[in-house]
Amino acid sequence: MTKLAKISFSRIAPPKGGMSVILAGEGLKLGNGASELVSGLAGGLQRFADIAGFSGKMKSSLDLLAPAGLGSDRLMVIGLGKSEELSKDDWRSLGGVVLSALQKAKTEAATIVLDAPEGTELSNELVAEFAMGAKLRAYTFDAYKSKKSDDEKPKDLKLTLQVADPKGARKSWTTSEGIADGVILARDLVNEPANVLGPVEFAKKAEELAMLGVEVEILGEKEMKKLKMAALLGVAQGSVRPPRLAVMRWNGGKKGAAPVALVGKGVVFDTGGISIKPAGGMEDMKGDMGGAAAVVGAMHAIAARKAKANVIGVIGLVENMPDGNAQRPGDIVAAMSGTTIEILNTDAEGRLVLADALWYTQEKYKPAIMIDLATLTGAVLVALGNLNAGLFSNNDDLAENLLSSAKTSGEPLWRLPLSKDYDKIIDTPNADVKNTGGRWAGSITAAQFLQRFANDVPWAHLDIAGTAFGAPKDDICQSWASGYGVRLLNQLVADHYEG
Repeated sequence: MTKLAKISFSRIAPPKGGMSVILAGEGLKLGNGASELVSGLAGGLQRFADIAGFSGKMKSSLDLLAPAGLGSDRLMVIGLGKSEELSKDDWRSLGGVVLSALQKAKTEAATIVLDAPEGTELSNELVAEFAMGAKLRAYTFDAYKSKKSDDEKPKDLKLTLQVADPKGARKSWTTSEGIADGVILARDLVNEPANVLGPVEFAKKAEELAMLGVEVEILGEKEMKKLKMAALLGVAQGSVRPPRLAVMRWNGGKKGAAPVALVGKGVVFDTGGISIKPAGGMEDMKGDMGGAAAVVGAMHAIAARKAKANVIGVIGLVENMPDGNAQRPGDIVAAMSGTTIEILNTDAEGRLVLADALWYTQEKYKPAIMIDLATLTGAVLVALGNLNAGLFSNNDDLAENLLSSAKTSGEPLWRLPLSKDYDKIIDTPNADVKNTGGRWAGSITAAQFLQRFANDVPWAHLDIAGTAFGAPKDDICQSWASGYGVRLLNQLVADHYEG
Protein backbone atom coordinates (compact mmCIF):
# COMPACT_ATOMS: atom_id res chain seq x y z
CA MET A 1 0.00 0.00 0.00
CA THR A 2 1.32 3.41 -0.96
CA LYS A 3 0.11 6.54 0.79
CA LEU A 4 0.56 10.00 -0.58
CA ALA A 5 2.94 11.85 1.73
CA LYS A 6 3.74 15.04 -0.11
CA ILE A 7 3.03 16.97 -3.29
CA SER A 8 5.61 19.52 -4.41
CA PHE A 9 6.02 21.65 -7.53
CA SER A 10 9.06 22.43 -9.69
CA ARG A 11 9.94 23.65 -13.17
CA ILE A 12 10.06 21.19 -16.04
CA ALA A 13 13.57 19.73 -16.19
CA PRO A 14 15.32 16.56 -17.43
CA PRO A 15 14.85 13.61 -15.05
CA LYS A 16 17.64 12.20 -12.92
CA GLY A 17 16.68 8.60 -12.29
CA GLY A 18 13.53 7.45 -10.55
CA MET A 19 10.10 7.26 -12.10
CA SER A 20 8.71 9.79 -14.56
CA VAL A 21 5.12 10.23 -15.76
CA ILE A 22 4.05 12.14 -18.86
CA LEU A 23 0.64 12.84 -20.39
CA ALA A 24 -0.23 12.12 -24.02
CA GLY A 25 -3.27 13.20 -25.98
CA GLU A 26 -5.01 11.07 -28.57
CA GLY A 27 -2.65 10.30 -31.43
CA LEU A 28 0.29 10.47 -29.01
CA LYS A 29 0.25 14.27 -28.84
CA LEU A 30 2.70 15.55 -26.22
CA GLY A 31 3.38 18.84 -24.52
CA ASN A 32 6.77 20.50 -25.01
CA GLY A 33 8.16 19.24 -21.70
CA ALA A 34 7.10 15.65 -22.35
CA SER A 35 8.46 15.79 -25.92
CA GLU A 36 11.82 16.92 -24.63
CA LEU A 37 11.90 14.22 -21.98
CA VAL A 38 11.35 11.37 -24.47
CA SER A 39 13.46 12.86 -27.27
CA GLY A 40 16.40 10.58 -26.46
CA LEU A 41 14.33 7.42 -26.04
CA ALA A 42 15.94 4.67 -28.10
CA GLY A 43 13.58 3.71 -30.90
CA GLY A 44 11.23 6.60 -30.08
CA LEU A 45 8.02 6.62 -28.07
CA GLN A 46 5.87 5.90 -31.13
CA ARG A 47 7.52 2.51 -31.58
CA PHE A 48 6.71 1.39 -28.03
CA ALA A 49 3.20 2.80 -28.31
CA ASP A 50 2.58 0.86 -31.53
CA ILE A 51 3.81 -2.39 -29.96
CA ALA A 52 1.57 -1.90 -26.91
CA GLY A 53 -1.41 -0.60 -28.87
CA PHE A 54 -1.31 2.67 -26.93
CA SER A 55 -2.88 5.65 -28.71
CA GLY A 56 -3.41 8.11 -25.88
CA LYS A 57 -7.00 7.08 -25.16
CA MET A 58 -8.37 8.77 -22.03
CA LYS A 59 -7.01 7.13 -18.82
CA SER A 60 -5.08 4.40 -20.71
CA SER A 61 -1.44 3.83 -19.80
CA LEU A 62 1.89 2.71 -21.21
CA ASP A 63 4.63 1.60 -18.81
CA LEU A 64 8.30 1.35 -19.87
CA LEU A 65 10.89 -0.21 -17.56
CA ALA A 66 14.54 0.90 -17.78
CA PRO A 67 13.99 2.77 -21.07
CA ALA A 68 17.26 3.17 -22.94
CA GLY A 69 18.29 6.73 -23.71
CA LEU A 70 16.15 8.24 -20.97
CA GLY A 71 17.22 9.84 -17.69
CA SER A 72 14.44 7.98 -15.88
CA ASP A 73 14.55 4.41 -14.56
CA ARG A 74 10.91 4.00 -15.51
CA LEU A 75 8.52 5.95 -17.73
CA MET A 76 4.76 5.87 -17.52
CA VAL A 77 2.57 7.54 -20.15
CA ILE A 78 -1.06 8.34 -19.27
CA GLY A 79 -3.61 9.00 -21.99
CA LEU A 80 -5.52 12.30 -22.12
CA GLY A 81 -7.84 11.40 -24.96
CA LYS A 82 -9.10 14.51 -26.77
CA SER A 83 -7.09 16.79 -24.52
CA GLU A 84 -8.62 20.02 -25.82
CA GLU A 85 -12.00 18.89 -24.42
CA LEU A 86 -10.86 18.18 -20.86
CA SER A 87 -12.89 19.75 -18.05
CA LYS A 88 -12.01 20.59 -14.48
CA ASP A 89 -13.64 17.32 -13.47
CA ASP A 90 -11.49 15.42 -16.01
CA TRP A 91 -8.24 16.85 -14.65
CA ARG A 92 -9.29 15.92 -11.12
CA SER A 93 -10.05 12.38 -12.29
CA LEU A 94 -6.70 12.16 -14.09
CA GLY A 95 -4.93 12.95 -10.83
CA GLY A 96 -6.66 9.92 -9.33
CA VAL A 97 -5.82 7.75 -12.34
CA VAL A 98 -2.12 8.63 -12.13
CA LEU A 99 -2.03 8.08 -8.36
CA SER A 100 -3.63 4.65 -8.79
CA ALA A 101 -1.07 3.69 -11.44
CA LEU A 102 1.77 4.78 -9.17
CA GLN A 103 0.35 2.78 -6.28
CA LYS A 104 0.23 -0.34 -8.45
CA ALA A 105 3.82 0.33 -9.49
CA LYS A 106 4.75 0.45 -5.76
CA THR A 107 7.02 3.40 -6.29
CA GLU A 108 7.91 5.75 -3.45
CA ALA A 109 8.73 8.81 -5.55
CA ALA A 110 7.62 10.03 -8.94
CA THR A 111 8.01 13.09 -11.12
CA ILE A 112 5.01 14.03 -13.24
CA VAL A 113 5.62 16.30 -16.21
CA LEU A 114 2.35 18.16 -16.08
CA ASP A 115 2.18 19.93 -19.40
CA ALA A 116 -0.38 19.36 -22.11
CA PRO A 117 -0.45 19.22 -25.90
CA GLU A 118 -0.85 22.41 -27.90
CA GLY A 119 -4.43 23.65 -27.86
CA THR A 120 -5.07 22.34 -24.36
CA GLU A 121 -5.58 24.79 -21.50
CA LEU A 122 -3.71 23.80 -18.33
CA SER A 123 -4.06 26.62 -15.84
CA ASN A 124 -2.71 26.62 -12.29
CA GLU A 125 -6.25 25.94 -11.12
CA LEU A 126 -6.39 22.77 -13.23
CA VAL A 127 -2.97 21.70 -11.94
CA ALA A 128 -4.39 22.04 -8.42
CA GLU A 129 -7.43 19.96 -9.41
CA PHE A 130 -5.07 17.25 -10.70
CA ALA A 131 -3.26 17.31 -7.35
CA MET A 132 -6.57 17.18 -5.49
CA GLY A 133 -7.60 14.10 -7.45
CA ALA A 134 -4.35 12.39 -6.51
CA LYS A 135 -4.78 13.23 -2.83
CA LEU A 136 -8.39 12.07 -2.70
CA ARG A 137 -7.60 8.82 -4.55
CA ALA A 138 -4.83 8.09 -2.03
CA TYR A 139 -7.28 8.17 0.90
CA THR A 140 -7.78 4.95 2.84
CA PHE A 141 -9.43 4.23 6.18
CA ASP A 142 -7.42 1.53 7.93
CA ALA A 143 -7.02 2.94 11.44
CA TYR A 144 -8.43 -0.21 13.04
CA LYS A 145 -6.34 -2.79 11.18
CA SER A 146 -3.87 -3.88 13.87
CA LYS A 147 -2.05 -6.41 11.71
CA LYS A 148 -0.86 -5.57 8.24
CA SER A 149 0.95 -7.74 5.73
CA ASP A 150 4.04 -6.38 4.00
CA ASP A 151 1.86 -5.36 1.06
CA GLU A 152 -0.55 -3.52 3.38
CA LYS A 153 2.08 -1.62 5.34
CA PRO A 154 1.90 1.94 4.05
CA LYS A 155 4.82 3.38 2.11
CA ASP A 156 5.07 7.10 1.65
CA LEU A 157 4.81 8.39 -1.90
CA LYS A 158 6.31 11.74 -2.80
CA LEU A 159 4.99 13.41 -5.93
CA THR A 160 6.77 16.20 -7.76
CA LEU A 161 4.64 18.00 -10.32
CA GLN A 162 6.77 19.68 -12.98
CA VAL A 163 4.79 22.66 -14.28
CA ALA A 164 5.34 25.89 -16.21
CA ASP A 165 4.58 28.10 -13.19
CA PRO A 166 5.55 26.34 -9.92
CA LYS A 167 4.90 29.39 -7.74
CA GLY A 168 1.41 29.94 -9.18
CA ALA A 169 0.58 26.24 -9.02
CA ARG A 170 1.70 26.07 -5.39
CA LYS A 171 -0.55 29.01 -4.54
CA SER A 172 -3.55 27.35 -6.24
CA TRP A 173 -2.76 24.09 -4.46
CA THR A 174 -2.76 25.82 -1.07
CA THR A 175 -6.43 26.63 -1.68
CA SER A 176 -7.34 23.26 -3.17
CA GLU A 177 -5.51 21.27 -0.52
CA GLY A 178 -7.73 22.82 2.16
CA ILE A 179 -10.77 21.65 0.20
CA ALA A 180 -9.31 18.15 -0.18
CA ASP A 181 -8.61 18.06 3.56
CA GLY A 182 -12.26 18.98 4.17
CA VAL A 183 -13.40 16.04 2.03
CA ILE A 184 -11.02 13.72 3.88
CA LEU A 185 -12.31 14.98 7.24
CA ALA A 186 -15.88 14.21 6.16
CA ARG A 187 -14.84 10.75 4.96
CA ASP A 188 -13.11 10.03 8.25
CA LEU A 189 -16.18 11.05 10.24
CA VAL A 190 -18.53 8.86 8.22
CA ASN A 191 -16.12 5.90 8.26
CA GLU A 192 -15.63 5.98 12.04
CA PRO A 193 -17.51 3.24 13.93
CA ALA A 194 -20.40 4.49 16.04
CA ASN A 195 -18.96 3.08 19.27
CA VAL A 196 -16.07 5.51 18.82
CA LEU A 197 -17.91 8.52 17.38
CA GLY A 198 -20.95 9.46 19.42
CA PRO A 199 -22.62 12.87 19.62
CA VAL A 200 -20.16 14.16 22.22
CA GLU A 201 -17.12 12.95 20.28
CA PHE A 202 -18.50 14.35 17.02
CA ALA A 203 -19.01 17.74 18.66
CA LYS A 204 -15.38 17.70 19.79
CA LYS A 205 -14.32 17.12 16.16
CA ALA A 206 -16.27 20.25 15.23
CA GLU A 207 -14.48 22.15 18.02
CA GLU A 208 -11.14 21.37 16.39
CA LEU A 209 -12.06 23.79 13.60
CA ALA A 210 -11.15 26.56 16.05
CA MET A 211 -7.55 25.99 14.92
CA LEU A 212 -8.57 27.46 11.54
CA GLY A 213 -10.27 30.48 13.07
CA VAL A 214 -13.80 29.04 13.19
CA GLU A 215 -15.83 30.06 16.24
CA VAL A 216 -17.51 26.99 17.71
CA GLU A 217 -20.31 26.74 20.27
CA ILE A 218 -21.69 23.46 21.59
CA LEU A 219 -25.20 23.25 23.02
CA GLY A 220 -25.97 20.40 25.40
CA GLU A 221 -29.23 18.81 26.49
CA LYS A 222 -29.91 21.48 29.11
CA GLU A 223 -29.59 24.32 26.59
CA MET A 224 -31.74 22.51 24.04
CA LYS A 225 -34.48 21.85 26.60
CA LYS A 226 -34.50 25.56 27.40
CA LEU A 227 -34.92 26.26 23.66
CA LYS A 228 -37.82 23.73 23.58
CA MET A 229 -36.19 21.49 20.96
CA ALA A 230 -38.49 18.58 21.72
CA ALA A 231 -38.32 17.19 18.16
CA LEU A 232 -34.54 16.73 18.28
CA LEU A 233 -34.53 15.63 21.93
CA GLY A 234 -37.29 13.09 21.28
CA VAL A 235 -35.01 11.22 18.87
CA ALA A 236 -32.18 11.21 21.42
CA GLN A 237 -34.16 10.09 24.46
CA GLY A 238 -33.73 6.37 23.80
CA SER A 239 -29.93 6.56 23.93
CA VAL A 240 -27.66 6.79 26.96
CA ARG A 241 -25.45 9.08 24.88
CA PRO A 242 -26.48 12.73 25.28
CA PRO A 243 -27.30 14.86 22.22
CA ARG A 244 -25.38 17.90 21.06
CA LEU A 245 -25.98 20.83 18.73
CA ALA A 246 -22.72 22.20 17.29
CA VAL A 247 -22.63 25.70 15.83
CA MET A 248 -19.62 26.74 13.70
CA ARG A 249 -19.17 30.35 12.57
CA TRP A 250 -16.73 31.58 9.91
CA ASN A 251 -16.68 35.36 9.74
CA GLY A 252 -14.75 36.06 6.55
CA GLY A 253 -17.18 38.46 4.89
CA LYS A 254 -18.43 41.96 5.62
CA LYS A 255 -19.27 42.60 9.24
CA GLY A 256 -22.99 42.26 9.79
CA ALA A 257 -23.67 40.69 6.38
CA ALA A 258 -26.24 37.90 6.50
CA PRO A 259 -24.47 34.51 6.48
CA VAL A 260 -24.81 31.44 4.33
CA ALA A 261 -26.19 28.74 6.65
CA LEU A 262 -25.35 25.05 6.29
CA VAL A 263 -27.33 22.60 8.42
CA GLY A 264 -26.51 18.90 8.77
CA LYS A 265 -28.30 15.82 10.05
CA GLY A 266 -25.99 14.04 12.50
CA VAL A 267 -27.59 10.76 13.58
CA VAL A 268 -24.40 8.98 14.65
CA PHE A 269 -26.19 5.64 14.57
CA ASP A 270 -29.75 4.88 13.51
CA THR A 271 -31.35 1.64 14.66
CA GLY A 272 -34.73 3.01 13.61
CA GLY A 273 -35.69 3.25 17.28
CA ILE A 274 -38.87 1.38 18.28
CA SER A 275 -39.64 1.09 14.53
CA ILE A 276 -36.44 -0.92 14.34
CA LYS A 277 -34.70 -1.55 11.04
CA PRO A 278 -34.00 -5.06 9.68
CA ALA A 279 -30.64 -6.46 10.80
CA GLY A 280 -29.26 -6.80 7.27
CA GLY A 281 -27.23 -3.73 6.42
CA MET A 282 -27.91 -1.95 9.70
CA GLU A 283 -24.16 -1.55 10.19
CA ASP A 284 -24.24 1.07 7.45
CA MET A 285 -26.26 3.31 9.74
CA LYS A 286 -23.04 4.53 11.32
CA GLY A 287 -23.05 6.75 8.23
CA ASP A 288 -26.40 8.38 8.99
CA MET A 289 -24.49 11.49 10.02
CA GLY A 290 -23.19 12.07 6.47
CA GLY A 291 -24.95 15.43 6.27
CA ALA A 292 -23.29 16.68 9.46
CA ALA A 293 -19.95 15.34 8.24
CA ALA A 294 -20.34 17.27 4.97
CA VAL A 295 -21.07 20.48 6.88
CA VAL A 296 -18.01 20.07 9.12
CA GLY A 297 -15.86 19.24 6.07
CA ALA A 298 -17.22 22.26 4.18
CA MET A 299 -16.55 24.57 7.13
CA HIS A 300 -12.97 23.24 7.16
CA ALA A 301 -12.59 23.90 3.43
CA ILE A 302 -14.09 27.39 3.66
CA ALA A 303 -11.94 28.38 6.63
CA ALA A 304 -8.76 26.80 5.26
CA ARG A 305 -8.92 28.90 2.12
CA LYS A 306 -10.04 31.97 4.12
CA ALA A 307 -13.21 32.49 2.13
CA LYS A 308 -14.46 36.08 2.01
CA ALA A 309 -17.91 35.14 3.21
CA ASN A 310 -19.84 34.72 6.45
CA VAL A 311 -20.84 31.09 6.83
CA ILE A 312 -22.67 29.31 9.66
CA GLY A 313 -22.59 25.54 10.10
CA VAL A 314 -25.13 23.91 12.43
CA ILE A 315 -25.29 20.16 13.09
CA GLY A 316 -27.76 18.24 15.23
CA LEU A 317 -26.06 15.23 16.81
CA VAL A 318 -28.08 12.34 18.27
CA GLU A 319 -28.21 8.55 18.46
CA ASN A 320 -31.51 6.78 17.70
CA MET A 321 -31.83 3.75 19.99
CA PRO A 322 -34.80 1.59 21.16
CA ASP A 323 -34.51 1.45 24.95
CA GLY A 324 -37.28 1.70 27.58
CA ASN A 325 -37.23 5.48 27.37
CA ALA A 326 -37.33 5.66 23.57
CA GLN A 327 -39.88 7.65 21.62
CA ARG A 328 -42.92 5.61 20.55
CA PRO A 329 -45.02 5.57 17.38
CA GLY A 330 -48.10 7.63 18.22
CA ASP A 331 -46.24 10.13 20.40
CA ILE A 332 -46.80 13.82 19.73
CA VAL A 333 -44.01 16.35 20.29
CA ALA A 334 -43.78 20.11 19.89
CA ALA A 335 -40.81 21.38 17.86
CA MET A 336 -38.94 24.56 18.75
CA SER A 337 -41.15 26.44 16.27
CA GLY A 338 -44.26 25.38 18.20
CA THR A 339 -45.35 23.01 15.42
CA THR A 340 -46.79 19.79 16.83
CA ILE A 341 -45.62 16.56 15.20
CA GLU A 342 -47.24 13.14 15.41
CA ILE A 343 -44.62 10.40 15.32
CA LEU A 344 -45.89 7.56 13.15
CA ASN A 345 -42.50 5.98 12.52
CA THR A 346 -39.48 6.49 14.79
CA ASP A 347 -37.24 5.62 11.83
CA ALA A 348 -38.26 8.90 10.18
CA GLU A 349 -36.07 10.62 12.74
CA GLY A 350 -33.67 12.74 10.70
CA ARG A 351 -36.36 15.23 9.74
CA LEU A 352 -37.15 15.71 13.46
CA VAL A 353 -33.52 16.57 14.20
CA LEU A 354 -33.42 18.97 11.24
CA ALA A 355 -36.75 20.58 12.17
CA ASP A 356 -35.26 22.07 15.33
CA ALA A 357 -31.81 22.70 13.82
CA LEU A 358 -33.32 24.60 10.86
CA TRP A 359 -35.66 26.66 13.01
CA TYR A 360 -32.88 27.55 15.45
CA THR A 361 -30.59 28.57 12.58
CA GLN A 362 -33.07 30.79 10.74
CA GLU A 363 -34.36 32.39 13.94
CA LYS A 364 -31.00 33.17 15.54
CA TYR A 365 -28.77 33.95 12.57
CA LYS A 366 -31.19 35.40 9.97
CA PRO A 367 -29.24 33.79 7.08
CA ALA A 368 -29.28 34.96 3.47
CA ILE A 369 -29.82 31.35 2.41
CA MET A 370 -30.07 28.05 4.24
CA ILE A 371 -29.10 24.61 2.94
CA ASP A 372 -29.57 21.35 4.81
CA LEU A 373 -27.89 18.06 3.97
CA ALA A 374 -29.11 14.70 5.19
CA THR A 375 -28.96 11.00 4.50
CA LEU A 376 -32.71 11.27 4.83
CA THR A 377 -34.63 8.72 2.76
CA GLY A 378 -34.21 5.38 1.06
CA ALA A 379 -36.75 6.71 -1.44
CA VAL A 380 -34.13 8.99 -2.99
CA LEU A 381 -32.07 5.91 -3.90
CA VAL A 382 -35.11 4.42 -5.63
CA ALA A 383 -35.51 7.64 -7.61
CA LEU A 384 -31.90 8.56 -8.37
CA GLY A 385 -29.66 5.65 -7.40
CA ASN A 386 -26.15 6.44 -6.16
CA LEU A 387 -25.22 8.92 -8.87
CA ASN A 388 -27.16 12.06 -7.93
CA ALA A 389 -28.29 13.64 -4.69
CA GLY A 390 -31.83 14.93 -4.55
CA LEU A 391 -32.34 18.70 -4.53
CA PHE A 392 -35.48 20.38 -3.20
CA SER A 393 -35.86 24.13 -2.84
CA ASN A 394 -38.35 26.90 -2.18
CA ASN A 395 -36.26 29.31 -4.28
CA ASP A 396 -35.46 28.92 -7.98
CA ASP A 397 -32.38 31.18 -7.89
CA LEU A 398 -30.83 29.17 -5.07
CA ALA A 399 -31.67 25.92 -6.85
CA GLU A 400 -30.02 27.12 -10.07
CA ASN A 401 -26.93 28.25 -8.16
CA LEU A 402 -26.66 24.84 -6.54
CA LEU A 403 -27.06 23.01 -9.85
CA SER A 404 -24.39 25.18 -11.45
CA SER A 405 -21.92 24.65 -8.58
CA ALA A 406 -22.72 20.93 -8.54
CA LYS A 407 -21.64 20.69 -12.17
CA THR A 408 -18.39 22.57 -11.51
CA SER A 409 -17.54 20.62 -8.36
CA GLY A 410 -18.30 17.22 -9.86
CA GLU A 411 -20.89 16.38 -7.17
CA PRO A 412 -24.14 16.08 -9.15
CA LEU A 413 -27.64 17.07 -8.07
CA TRP A 414 -31.07 16.45 -9.57
CA ARG A 415 -33.95 18.73 -8.69
CA LEU A 416 -37.19 17.13 -7.52
CA PRO A 417 -40.53 18.88 -7.01
CA LEU A 418 -42.21 20.53 -4.05
CA SER A 419 -45.87 21.61 -4.01
CA LYS A 420 -48.67 22.19 -1.53
CA ASP A 421 -50.50 19.16 -2.88
CA TYR A 422 -47.89 16.90 -1.29
CA ASP A 423 -48.64 18.47 2.12
CA LYS A 424 -51.91 16.56 2.15
CA ILE A 425 -49.94 13.31 2.46
CA ILE A 426 -48.45 14.41 5.81
CA ASP A 427 -51.63 15.95 7.25
CA THR A 428 -52.98 14.29 10.41
CA PRO A 429 -56.09 14.97 12.51
CA ASN A 430 -54.06 14.57 15.70
CA ALA A 431 -51.37 17.26 15.26
CA ASP A 432 -50.10 19.93 12.89
CA VAL A 433 -48.17 17.38 10.84
CA LYS A 434 -47.08 13.74 10.94
CA ASN A 435 -43.47 12.72 10.43
CA THR A 436 -44.05 10.37 7.49
CA GLY A 437 -46.50 10.03 4.64
CA GLY A 438 -45.67 6.42 3.85
CA ARG A 439 -43.95 4.95 0.78
CA TRP A 440 -45.26 7.14 -2.02
CA ALA A 441 -43.15 10.24 -2.80
CA GLY A 442 -41.16 9.55 0.34
CA SER A 443 -38.31 11.94 -0.46
CA ILE A 444 -40.72 14.69 -1.48
CA THR A 445 -42.91 14.45 1.61
CA ALA A 446 -39.79 14.51 3.79
CA ALA A 447 -38.72 17.74 2.04
CA GLN A 448 -42.27 19.16 2.41
CA PHE A 449 -41.98 18.48 6.15
CA LEU A 450 -38.61 20.27 6.38
CA GLN A 451 -39.84 23.26 4.38
CA ARG A 452 -42.16 24.17 7.27
CA PHE A 453 -39.13 24.90 9.45
CA ALA A 454 -37.25 27.05 6.94
CA ASN A 455 -39.85 29.79 7.40
CA ASP A 456 -39.42 32.40 4.63
CA VAL A 457 -35.64 31.95 4.17
CA PRO A 458 -34.44 30.88 0.69
CA TRP A 459 -33.80 27.23 1.49
CA ALA A 460 -32.65 24.03 -0.16
CA HIS A 461 -32.65 20.46 1.07
CA LEU A 462 -30.13 17.96 -0.28
CA ASP A 463 -31.01 14.30 0.27
CA ILE A 464 -27.62 12.59 0.10
CA ALA A 465 -28.65 9.11 1.21
CA GLY A 466 -27.41 7.63 -2.07
CA THR A 467 -24.16 9.58 -2.37
CA ALA A 468 -22.68 10.01 1.13
CA PHE A 469 -21.65 6.36 1.48
CA GLY A 470 -21.79 3.12 -0.43
CA ALA A 471 -21.73 4.82 -3.82
CA PRO A 472 -19.76 3.18 -6.66
CA LYS A 473 -16.01 3.71 -6.37
CA ASP A 474 -14.45 6.04 -8.92
CA ASP A 475 -11.16 7.65 -9.94
CA ILE A 476 -10.92 9.87 -6.85
CA CYS A 477 -12.74 7.79 -4.23
CA GLN A 478 -12.05 4.21 -3.25
CA SER A 479 -13.62 4.67 0.19
CA TRP A 480 -17.02 3.55 1.49
CA ALA A 481 -17.56 7.13 2.65
CA SER A 482 -17.31 9.66 -0.17
CA GLY A 483 -17.27 13.03 1.61
CA TYR A 484 -20.05 14.10 -0.77
CA GLY A 485 -21.19 17.68 -0.35
CA VAL A 486 -17.94 19.29 0.79
CA ARG A 487 -16.75 20.32 -2.67
CA LEU A 488 -20.28 21.31 -3.69
CA LEU A 489 -20.88 23.61 -0.70
CA ASN A 490 -17.45 25.16 -0.97
CA GLN A 491 -18.00 25.78 -4.70
CA LEU A 492 -21.40 27.34 -4.04
CA VAL A 493 -19.90 29.81 -1.57
CA ALA A 494 -17.01 30.60 -3.94
CA ASP A 495 -19.26 31.04 -6.98
CA HIS A 496 -22.12 33.06 -5.52
CA TYR A 497 -21.57 34.32 -1.98
CA GLU A 498 -18.07 35.80 -1.74
CA GLY A 499 -17.27 39.40 -2.43
